[in-house]
Amino acid sequence: MAGNPGQVDFSESADTTLSSRKDVSLVAIMWRHPSVFWGGLLLAVIVVIAIVGPLFTVDPVALNPIKRLKSPSAEFWFGTDFLGRDVLARVVHGARISLVVGLAVAVIAVVLGLLIGLVSGYLRWLDAIMMRVMDGLMAIPGILLAIALISLSGATLVTVVIAIVIPEIPRVVRLVRSVVLSVREEPYVEAAIASGTRLIPILWRHILPNTIAPLIVQATYICGSAMLTEAILGFLGAGIPPEIPSWGNIMSEGRTYFQLTPWIIFYPGIALALTVLAVNTVGDGLRDTLDPRIARKM
Repeated sequence: MAGNPGQVDFSESADTTLSSRKDVSLVAIMWRHPSVFWGGLLLAVIVVIAIVGPLFTVDPVALNPIKRLKSPSAEFWFGTDFLGRDVLARVVHGARISLVVGLAVAVIAVVLGLLIGLVSGYLRWLDAIMMRVMDGLMAIPGILLAIALISLSGATLVTVVIAIVIPEIPRVVRLVRSVVLSVREEPYVEAAIASGTRLIPILWRHILPNTIAPLIVQATYICGSAMLTEAILGFLGAGIPPEIPSWGNIMSEGRTYFQLTPWIIFYPGIALALTVLAVNTVGDGLRDTLDPRIARKM
């Protein structure tokens, strides 16, 4: 609502920043927050490689025992593994798995956490119940919970996503709840209640906009964390099935030959580190851009 006084936190920052910087060019914004540009550029390159790369590489599961454990060369840029499979092709295909898992987990966790956080933060009688449930989920280590769920239902891509999503939901719920608790006491929300506005319009028009900016930042951290968790599960043998190339699986299969052929672990590890770095860099830049307290100091 355009005339609402007291838009707080991140929503207030967006309006204030936009109104006070209308004459600032895009180049100046990039200069103030270069992490958004460089992190986004690196992430865009990785996404393009994941989409287009498999068209220019060999079959990542094709066996060639004659050329097993070959060192990096002009024929095999990243070398081959113990079954003669091209490590470059497997790393490129593994990028798809990590990006899909990270994006899926971030979207699902944010959507479910937003819905639960809005309702539980606004309805006082439901708040205590939902927070105890969230506290119980957060008390269980995420890796152990994921391994238990995968062991019960089998290792598939969908199962891995669900297993990683569940521990991430409470963090989003607590974030949204904190925003709702601060916004629901604002005069414009109390005025809407006094005028007879129903619950859903209040949540949609007055409270939801205040949660968008922090949720965008939180989603980037969830995406990076999900990629690391998927790689850990794959390394432990509890993630994506071995026949599907993922960075965790590649490193898990190469650890036996690490002293002889360290590149089998080195290249997927570097790819995972760069991807998580790009996502977290974008998240840091968005936090600096959208947080009013940081923006006013710059």
